[in-house]
Amino acid sequence: MRKGVTRAPVRKPVAGTPTWVMPAAVVAGVAVLIAAFLVVRWYTTPLPPKAPSADTTAQVISIITGLPSSEFDTVGQGTANNLIKPISGSTLTGATGKPEVLYIGAEFCPFCAAQRWPLIIALSRFGTFSGLQTTTSSSSIEDPNTITFTFRSATYTSQYIDFHAVETSDRDQNPLQTPSASDQQLWSRYDSDATIPFLDFANHYSSTGAYYGPGVISGMSWLALADTLRQADSSQSKAIIGSANLITAAICKVNADQPGSVCSGATIQNLEKNLK
Repeated sequence: MRKGVTRAPVRKPVAGTPTWVMPAAVVAGVAVLIAAFLVVRWYTTPLPPKAPSADTTAQVISIITGLPSSEFDTVGQGTANNLIKPISGSTLTGATGKPEVLYIGAEFCPFCAAQRWPLIIALSRFGTFSGLQTTTSSSSIEDPNTITFTFRSATYTSQYIDFHAVETSDRDQNPLQTPSASDQQLWSRYDSDATIPFLDFANHYSSTGAYYGPGVISGMSWLALADTLRQADSSQSKAIIGSANLITAAICKVNADQPGSVCSGATIQNLEKNLK
């Protein structure tokens, strides 16, 4: 008798795909997309530039606070946007009773990063900084890693003006310094949108925002930028020195054009006229 081939048992037809398969597939697909996004972000998020050494930082500060007056005159307003507006209020004075310049910003903010360069340059024409530290803006928002300094631990001395700075957040957007009640009141009064950077020049003038775009200094090191600022025809000088001249003019206006060595020149006098 021929041995026959054993037949496989007949299977019952499957009614359809199990109900759990599609949701699981969707979850798996989303997981793959998220993983791909994280990998791409890992490789495309720019790293902050290496912080300069203490000696290099001192060199940079020496350069930008020691620019010759002839360069300020050559640049004039340059390519800076005049965002300084007249305001009315009782004269704001600082800790030593002099007219106060109030700055409110944050370390993560690229526009604050850009604005600190001309602010430091302008204020150094009236006094002296100590304790300035280098930092960069956030890596995760527009104009990432814009090189700059921070005022968080800095002190400023001047026989002409007081300077008060508030850095509200660090570069990771964690809370850092809290404006006093009076700082907050001024900020809200003259800048209802709470824009940063905010500047108040003794309650005679104020400005919100940076006077030039952070992209002007994108990709540069601190020392390279400082060296470039010694060239009056560079795009960086036209933006930063031009901004510093506008800040200088506002300070001169609120301090009765003192000192004369800074305020009496034709460049600053002409800019003062535009401040009204």
